[in-house]
Amino acid sequence: MGADRSAFGAFLRARRDRLTPGQAGIEAFPGPRRVPGLRREELAMLAGLSTDHYSRLEQGRQATVSESVLAALTRALRLNEVEAAHLRDLAAPASRARRTAPEVQHPDPGLLRLAATLDHVPVLLLGRRAEVLAHNALLRAVLGRAPALGSSFTHYLFRDPLARERIVNWAEFGARSVAAMRREAGRRPEDRRLMAEVDDLRRTDPDVARWWDDHTVRDYASVAKRIAHPEAGLLDFHIEIVTAPHAPDQHLVVYTAEPGSSTARMLPLLASWAAPADTPTGPRDRPRDRPRD
Repeated sequence: MGADRSAFGAFLRARRDRLTPGQAGIEAFPGPRRVPGLRREELAMLAGLSTDHYSRLEQGRQATVSESVLAALTRALRLNEVEAAHLRDLAAPASRARRTAPEVQHPDPGLLRLAATLDHVPVLLLGRRAEVLAHNALLRAVLGRAPALGSSFTHYLFRDPLARERIVNWAEFGARSVAAMRREAGRRPEDRRLMAEVDDLRRTDPDVARWWDDHTVRDYASVAKRIAHPEAGLLDFHIEIVTAPHAPDQHLVVYTAEPGSSTARMLPLLASWAAPADTPTGPRDRPRDRPRD
């Protein structure tokens, strides 16, 4: 039995520990409780399974998991759509043939053209393992510096001190990034490079270790991001994710600003400060004063 089953059982335990009998809509079984979450027998009852059957699932001793059992577990654990998809991925047989994606990633031409039309806002193109495939000068102006092409945006987020300094809601953003990384790991258990990066970050960063062990999963999705810029002040963005049907592994990350907001008014000035694409070291000469809000 492969590592898929171990991850499957760990995810079940994490979700069971989070769900109390009251939240599940049942009376707690009598007797002392070691944890506030559901007992195995309570979850088995909710899913219509025997306690022994559920225990085998959680302990990684069940060779196959049927679609009907997955549906029952999804209902019993009250999983959302992303969590249910993650559970199905983890339940896939260890022997299932998986298509290995090529190591070298090339930016999708269509997403690059779309990024070029959005040069008035910060834009970042990410591939598998959050590899940086492209970014524009305005992103560098907002972040102070941008990760090198071919590097990992996740490594930038956790290893570059400027990321923690500039991103005001860094903890929220970091936790979501780890949850998205766990979701990708569920989709690609054969990706040894991804798991090596996860292990490295978990070993060296206690925040990553804590969030990873929480077993929270998310798809890449829209999120708010607040940047503390040394000259432009506080910048508030909504991060929108664009994917193309023919390039599902690539995500165009677009920093949008509320029309008429101080951030929207500041972006043209930041664009005028931005360095040319071939010198990603930071802004050029800047005026001494910035416009008042």
